[in-house]
Amino acid sequence: MPRARTPSPDPGGDLLDTDRSALRPLAERMRPCTIEEMVGQRRLVSPGSALRQSIETGAVHSMVLWGPPGCGKTTLALLLARYADADFRSVSAVLSGLPEVRQVLAEAGHRFAEGRRTVLFVDEVHRFNKAQQDAFLPHIERGTIVFVGATTENPSFELNSALLSRCRVHVMEAVSAEDIQSALQRALEDSERGLGGRGLRIADEQLLLIASAADGDVRRGLTLLEIAAELVGEGGTITTDVLDQVLADRTRRFDKGGEQFYDQISALHKSVRSSNPDAALYWLARMLDGGCDPVYLARRLTRMAVEDIGLADPRALQMSIDAWDTYERLGSPEGELALAQVVLYLASTAKSNAAYVAFKAARRDVAEYGTQEVPMHLRNAPTKLMKQLGYSKGYQYDHDSEGGVALDQTGFPDAMGERTYYQPVERGLELKLKEKLDGLRAARAGRRRPARGGKEPG
Repeated sequence: MPRARTPSPDPGGDLLDTDRSALRPLAERMRPCTIEEMVGQRRLVSPGSALRQSIETGAVHSMVLWGPPGCGKTTLALLLARYADADFRSVSAVLSGLPEVRQVLAEAGHRFAEGRRTVLFVDEVHRFNKAQQDAFLPHIERGTIVFVGATTENPSFELNSALLSRCRVHVMEAVSAEDIQSALQRALEDSERGLGGRGLRIADEQLLLIASAADGDVRRGLTLLEIAAELVGEGGTITTDVLDQVLADRTRRFDKGGEQFYDQISALHKSVRSSNPDAALYWLARMLDGGCDPVYLARRLTRMAVEDIGLADPRALQMSIDAWDTYERLGSPEGELALAQVVLYLASTAKSNAAYVAFKAARRDVAEYGTQEVPMHLRNAPTKLMKQLGYSKGYQYDHDSEGGVALDQTGFPDAMGERTYYQPVERGLELKLKEKLDGLRAARAGRRRPARGGKEPG
């Protein structure tokens, strides 16, 4: 096994500059300098893991780090450069354009010619367009740079397949409250980079409260701790009353239109479908708490009523529309209760996707059979000429038939024969519909029995 390397003290140039250290936020000062100082990501960088061995031996590879904010993507990129004794350069896809990227790549090329590697960290890489992403490809292939892209979005959707094929994707997770608490404790004890020299006092319960409020983001946790420390001053005690001020109006992680957004709406929809009203209510509350547009949620709930409840409980659709209308009239926060009520009802009532499945089947037949002529007996005959041409001939008026249904006539084009799309489930109102339709379909099939040697359509 290759021997672990000692990390270079500062590949970034001035990260440990003591003259400027005091001006940096606590989260930046406490950024881990060794792999042992990293909190969280046990699966990814635990002792003996492939990535850990790669980092410790300096045999680093190009990669994409996918994870939520504050989980350690930038820190991991810095550690890659330190252990590999490589130069560290970073660009932001939010702030940098193609000219700046080309300049950084050109500088990396000069260093490569001199026998020195460059770890190029690209933050928010998913915000680069295809042309900008393509600019990195030849440099990754030649080894001019060790590319490290950071993204909070699903790389499968946001990054070019060409870039993904040249990088390994590492999935990073939100850091647990317990691990964030460890990072906060280390900051309180570190007198060189942290708050160790200030004589601050804080109980474990309050420290865990900050860690929980950080919501998986180590950087946010350290920022909250720093704000609390500034409020109480040197030698002060960080109490619950202090934290009430620091943690007021905090919001949970939620990225409108991003990966978390679609994960959460998926969780809400699937909880409704699974008849779990408690889970459904939780995800509704999460999305509202994160700032999701309640009108969007009202539209999605209406879709659930159509797609997953259907005719098992037709009241669900009207209730969804009523809740939508109620929110439009009352606004937040009062109108949100109407959405909560309909979520509970949708999750609790009978479910059926039979109408959804039937409609898709009918559309498939429309595409397959093309433009079929309407059977003559189903055509309207408002004029004498049309009657002479046979329009409406043979049509049986159902109300005049026994049982109110004309069982002998088909409703489909002749080339198709009878089709069966709708299969009601044995739940809710559809149980009654199923009983009726099963009887009618059986009766129709009996009337349509072909003559000897004939063939039944459909």
